[in-house]
Amino acid sequence: MAQDVTPDAIMQLAFGCWGSKTLLSAVELGVFTELAKGPASLDALRDRLGIHERAARDFFDALVALGMLERQDGLYANTTATGLFLDRAKPSYVGGMLEMMSARLFRFWAELTEGLKTGQPQNESKHGDGLFETLYSDPARLEQFLSAMTGLSVGIARSLAHKFPWEKYQSFVDVGAAQGALPVVLAQAHQRLKGTGADLPVVKPVFERYVASNGMQDRVKFAPLDFFKEPLPRADVIIMGHILHDWDLPTKQMLIRKAYDALPDGGSFIVFEALIDDERRTNAFGLLMSLNMLIETPGGFDYSGADCSGWMREAGFKETRVEHLAGPDSMVIGVK
Repeated sequence: MAQDVTPDAIMQLAFGCWGSKTLLSAVELGVFTELAKGPASLDALRDRLGIHERAARDFFDALVALGMLERQDGLYANTTATGLFLDRAKPSYVGGMLEMMSARLFRFWAELTEGLKTGQPQNESKHGDGLFETLYSDPARLEQFLSAMTGLSVGIARSLAHKFPWEKYQSFVDVGAAQGALPVVLAQAHQRLKGTGADLPVVKPVFERYVASNGMQDRVKFAPLDFFKEPLPRADVIIMGHILHDWDLPTKQMLIRKAYDALPDGGSFIVFEALIDDERRTNAFGLLMSLNMLIETPGGFDYSGADCSGWMREAGFKETRVEHLAGPDSMVIGVK
C-alpha cells in the first residue's frame, strides 16, 4: 500500500519564515558574538542582550531546536558553525548579509504578491528612491550593504582562488568590489597577483580600511568607477560577482561588452552568481534570488550559465565554460 500523502513538506516551507526571522534577529542582537566569549546561562545571556524575560527562554531554546545553538547543563553555547561564521569579531563572519536581510529584505518580501502582480520593486524605491541611491547616500546603510556583500562573497572568493588558473595571469579587476573581500582573498592566495577593486567613489574609504586591516594595501588598490559612464579598468582578468543580476538584459549586455573591450587577447572575464540551472528545476536559491531582484530592482533578474555564455559569445568571447564554485554559486568564464 502506498504511503499516505501528507502536507508536512508544504507546512514546513510555509512556516519557514518563522525560523528564518528567529535566526536573523539572533544575528541582529549579537547572540553568537556574545556566546563567542563563552557559554552562558539563560539569565546571564538575557541580561547581556537586553531580551525580555517573557521571550528569552523560548527564543534561545528555539535556536537550539533549529540547530543554531547548543545547550548543556543549563548553559547555551555556539555550534561550531555559528561560532565560526556568526561571530562579528572573526574574519570568517558572514552575518553582514543576514543583518541586511533582517533590517531590510524580510519586510520587503512581505510585499512579494504585489511585486508579482505589478512587476515593480517593493523596497525603498516605492517611495521614490532607487535601491543604490538609497544605500549609497546613507553612510550606515552603505556600511551594512557592503558588509552584506562580503558575507555573501567571502566563501565564494576562497573557492575562486583555487578553481581558476591564476598562475597564467598577473592582474585582475573586481568590478563592484564593495569592501574588497574578493581582491583580498585572491591576493592572499596568490602572491604574484596585483588586484584592483572598482566601485563608486563613496566606497573608497570603506574599501581601503578593509584592505588595510587585512594587510593587502600594497597589492590591492581602489579605482573609482561609474560603469555606466566610464570604461572598465584594464587587467588580465575582469570579475563581476553578483553584479549582472542587478540589471535588465540590455544593461547586462552593455557590461559584458565593456569587459570584453577592457581585456587583452587571451584575457578572461569571470561572472559569478547563484546561477539558475539550465533546466530551471533544482537551484531553488538561484530562482528565489531572481525574485529578490524583482523586490529590489526595476529590471534585474538571475539567469542560467547557458544564458550568460550566450551573451558572452555575442560580445565576442571565443570560449566560455561554466564551473561550480560554492553552495548555490557557479561561475561563467569567457576567454577573449
